[in-house]
Amino acid sequence: MPTLPKDTFDLVIAANRLPVDRVREGKRTVWRRSPGGLVTAMESVMSDRDGAWIGWAGVPGKAPAAFEQDGMWLHPIGLSEHEIRAYYEGFSNGSLWPLYHDVIVPPTFKRSWQAAYESVNRRFAQEIADLAAKNATVWIHDYQLQQVPQFLRELRPDLRIGWFNHIPFPPVELFMQLPARDSLLHGLLGSDFLGFQRRSDAQNFLRACRQLLAEDDVAVRGDVVHTSDGRECRAAAVPISIDAESMASLAATPEVQHRAREIREQLGNPEQLLLGVDRLDYTKGIRHRLKALEEMYREGALTATRTKFIQVATPSRERLEAYQHIKSEVEQTVGRINGEHSSFGAPPVTYLHRSFPREEMAALFVAADVMLVTPLRDGMNLVAKEYVAAHDRSGALVLSEFTGAANELKQAYLCNPHDISRTKRTILRALESAPDDRSRRMRAMHRQVLRHDVRHWAESFLTNLTVAPDRP
Repeated sequence: MPTLPKDTFDLVIAANRLPVDRVREGKRTVWRRSPGGLVTAMESVMSDRDGAWIGWAGVPGKAPAAFEQDGMWLHPIGLSEHEIRAYYEGFSNGSLWPLYHDVIVPPTFKRSWQAAYESVNRRFAQEIADLAAKNATVWIHDYQLQQVPQFLRELRPDLRIGWFNHIPFPPVELFMQLPARDSLLHGLLGSDFLGFQRRSDAQNFLRACRQLLAEDDVAVRGDVVHTSDGRECRAAAVPISIDAESMASLAATPEVQHRAREIREQLGNPEQLLLGVDRLDYTKGIRHRLKALEEMYREGALTATRTKFIQVATPSRERLEAYQHIKSEVEQTVGRINGEHSSFGAPPVTYLHRSFPREEMAALFVAADVMLVTPLRDGMNLVAKEYVAAHDRSGALVLSEFTGAANELKQAYLCNPHDISRTKRTILRALESAPDDRSRRMRAMHRQVLRHDVRHWAESFLTNLTVAPDRP
């Protein structure tokens, strides 16, 4: 293991997971870059700055020693099997995730989960406090670490602390169901600046503070929360993005272009190729999307020989019952569609339940005539932006109104995924629109994504954090 360059860092990133996974290669165990939006977004941020990343190593047990990977200094945190079940699978993904996604699945509340969440958040705060240099900048990520800012503030009041939420923040009418609501709000108010995907998310947070913390001497004026200890915390929208130039360059390479043609050939060179790429999660609208396509094949609006659909569903939280249920439902629907509409060796739907390297994903984006991004609720959805980055003039994007990306990619074919009939009509519009109209839409979205890329997002967040209200 290489020796760390120094004991403390001026920039510390903290997230539930490290940006790498431990995998077996023959007899060796190696670290490999993880899939996922946060890793994609933060990779270039870390490569441009001398900082460290704190997060869980992804397996139960004692934390491995700190190490360097792809130019990033990584500091693992250990979680026991009980903590994984209670803090991560329990409170984070059984209580918070469903509540923050409009209660698509009912949340479950257990005091033991809440206690584990607090304990792990305290451990993260201590690790950050030990690693951060004097007056360092700390950037904390996402819903699993909402109490870290307060605990870190108690340990290191000299730090400049920011937190960014990668998922929606719910309306106060939903948020107030949480037994831990006050402790989470106070936890976030340990920050100097809070970043959200959309203005409505920031407003939801501010309303929650105004309505639920008034008796705690917390006041809200504009976008600033005045805390009981005399500090100020500002909340605003800073929508996340991708390394758009990198994706555009990768998509244009001869290797990716060749692989894109090869994918279409393997599918029998369909006239139209639709694509969906999601984590296998009940918020992503995969079941609704398949329902719409099933009806379109059955009604003859789509024909199995002319129009093919690829659904990439990356495995996610497979030990949780809700995720096991959606996996079963998706597989049954895919089987039913293919059983009813396949010819020999030519199913209309190709279902891929695994993750793929970035080069293969770029080839899928290039190959697809229409990208279907139809979550029931999503903080941003970076896949939509990746698809747009991979296309300049060709392609079409069908996008759910309930994604943060819909606020930026206004030229997409927007749909309400809950309305199956309208979703079907929107898919047909995207397929049948004149080439000039599709090209105009894609050019506009392509420019938007390239201008507002991940570096623009990181600089916007860090600028907001730098100019956040001074501490007393």
